[in-house]
Amino acid sequence: MKDKRILYVSSEVVPYLAENEVSLMSYDVPKMINDQGGQIRIFMPRYGNINERRHQLHEVIRLSGMNLVVNDLDMPLIIKVASIPKERIQVYFIDNDEYFKRKATFADEEGVLYPDNDERAIFFAKGVVETVKKLNWVPDIIHVHGWLAAMLPIYMKHYYKNEALFSETKIVTSVYGQSFDENLDLEMINKVKFDGVPHEAISDLEIPNYENVLKASILHSDAVIIASENVSPSLTKFIESSGKPFLPFATKDAFAEAYTNFYKTVGL
Repeated sequence: MKDKRILYVSSEVVPYLAENEVSLMSYDVPKMINDQGGQIRIFMPRYGNINERRHQLHEVIRLSGMNLVVNDLDMPLIIKVASIPKERIQVYFIDNDEYFKRKATFADEEGVLYPDNDERAIFFAKGVVETVKKLNWVPDIIHVHGWLAAMLPIYMKHYYKNEALFSETKIVTSVYGQSFDENLDLEMINKVKFDGVPHEAISDLEIPNYENVLKASILHSDAVIIASENVSPSLTKFIESSGKPFLPFATKDAFAEAYTNFYKTVGL
């Protein structure tokens, strides 16, 4: 994997958030590729419960300052960056006071999902792509982790389909066990359609529950990894019948070789 470029886009990454399946794999997989001599970048949202002083986040002025349109509203994009200690891995944080300042990730203290999680996902996807464009860094693979990052494959295949920078880039989506039970905003599909995405491409978002959000993401990915033992049978069956190359679940001690070989089959 030496000198191959892989962009990791995740809703959660340790050590910035608590350990779970998504946050751990979003650290372990990039570290593995970094150790193999690959070039990596990690992007995640800058939630308000991330301690900026402890983790030494700082704003990158040259990357910040643009506005992104979400559902016909201009939302300022702030980019911050930090390095994972001892690993020489840079992490870029997508920030916006309206979407990410609150002191939690996806839900309030009562466990109720934030009503604008759909817009946060759209903003995150656009923010990642616009920042990578500014960096002029061309990834061979974009590897997506976590449902809040699930809009990125959709936007890459439609909103950014004419970007020459990404003409050879492949998108891999890791699918994890269900992490919420409610629906996101029922207007989500119209907010995505506002950006020129055709209805038939995202019809799953008519009922934007966890599984349907992931289905829409899978349909716009080039390959899929089943990253959890807890993926539902119905979603597993959808992946297996999607026609996409997919990697079955690999245990902690076996994932390194499995993921490396899978990247090669995708096009590295």
